[in-house]
Amino acid sequence: MRGSRALSVEQVTVGAERVSALVRIAEGRPLRTPAYPDLVPAVRTILPGLARHRCDSGSAHGIFAELDDTELPHLLEHVALELMALAGSPRSLRGDTAWDFAADGHGVFRVSLEYDDDLVALGALREGAAIVNALLEGDADSVDIASATARLSAVRQG
Repeated sequence: MRGSRALSVEQVTVGAERVSALVRIAEGRPLRTPAYPDLVPAVRTILPGLARHRCDSGSAHGIFAELDDTELPHLLEHVALELMALAGSPRSLRGDTAWDFAADGHGVFRVSLEYDDDLVALGALREGAAIVNALLEGDADSVDIASATARLSAVRQG
């Protein structure tokens, strides 16, 4: 499976307060973070600000304990929110990850992000997916958070 994208962002919708997207996990790929033992430690290293995240479904032991055993799109949600914060969005913005495999198909999730700037949120989903995919392939060296943040900051309106 190496070389194929583990997750892809599809059917993005911009609402009045939220950006929503279908996120598909490639067929045959594991859906959850425990299948990738190096993933959450890599995320912790490149995005230490995630430690400030809170999650309604989260572990009492903090966000990294939650991310140690969660769905890949839920990880994407938090990576995107952190990228938005690094690009100047309020840390109070929230996200949500849900799924209905009976309606959408196995491996299809719905990720939504509140936003203060829709273009930043859209870009954060794209950048976040690229980062998660790179980490899933063991290519942490290709991840450049400063450049991703600069690209998001550059599209910020007003």
